[in-house]
Amino acid sequence: MLTSFAQLLADRRRGTAVGAFTCYDLEEAAAVLHAAAAAQVGVILLIANQTYAGRGGGLLLSALVAAAARSEAQACVQLDHCGELSAIESALEAGAGAVMADGSKLPYDDKVRFVRAAVDLARAHDAAVEAELGSIDGDEDVARAVAAGALTEPDEAADFVSRTGADCLAVSIGNVHGIYRDPPRFDWVRLDEIRRRVAVPLSLHGASGVPDEMVSRAIETGIAKINVNTELRAAYLEATRGSLPAAIDGAKLAALHETQTAAVEHVVAARLRAFGVRAP
Repeated sequence: MLTSFAQLLADRRRGTAVGAFTCYDLEEAAAVLHAAAAAQVGVILLIANQTYAGRGGGLLLSALVAAAARSEAQACVQLDHCGELSAIESALEAGAGAVMADGSKLPYDDKVRFVRAAVDLARAHDAAVEAELGSIDGDEDVARAVAAGALTEPDEAADFVSRTGADCLAVSIGNVHGIYRDPPRFDWVRLDEIRRRVAVPLSLHGASGVPDEMVSRAIETGIAKINVNTELRAAYLEATRGSLPAAIDGAKLAALHETQTAAVEHVVAARLRAFGVRAP
């Protein structure tokens, strides 16, 4: 069932984080929603900005909203890492319950103005805005090994949230999008200081490849929402490679989709457990 971004974060069980999973098609969305329903927990379906801007992106967003509405699990659809107000507005009009207003490449004051404008658009649609401060390096859609970028400054984070009205803040504490070039090392003191200064929920991007014990510590230190993408794509593509020869023999597309969905669902269920969720 469709649930607001704020409600999902507010209702999360103590010691857990809400999982946000990037979906490039309905097979991945079905996997995420099945795993969430089995665990009786809410989730966020992310649509990547490049996907939304591409051919069929608007249709996919509408399909994700419809899938979330019909699911037994509570779910919200969020447009991820978008730097264009026009795209943010169209996504909100299409039913997205949240947007990630990405002004991370802008000078600070321009970043504040951009996120504030996105918040104004979201409020008109009863939706939420997530923003980013610092630089979470890497690519959301292409897995390459990268090192961590500029880290979030706690005092600046407090000022940023106060001036923008953002509902959630994505932090940079040593995390990256894609594949970690070196073993991940998080700045736990920095995360704790940000948590002390910022009243809104904190988000961790780049959880794929992060050991479960680090994920647990991040949640204990204040992370409320965790994004996952690379692991899902890897599972989907590996399942496709292994099942494609048999699918080609007889053009069994439905069977191939079932295999893809099952592989992604397995990863989502494991990630939800790492996020503190325990199936009833």
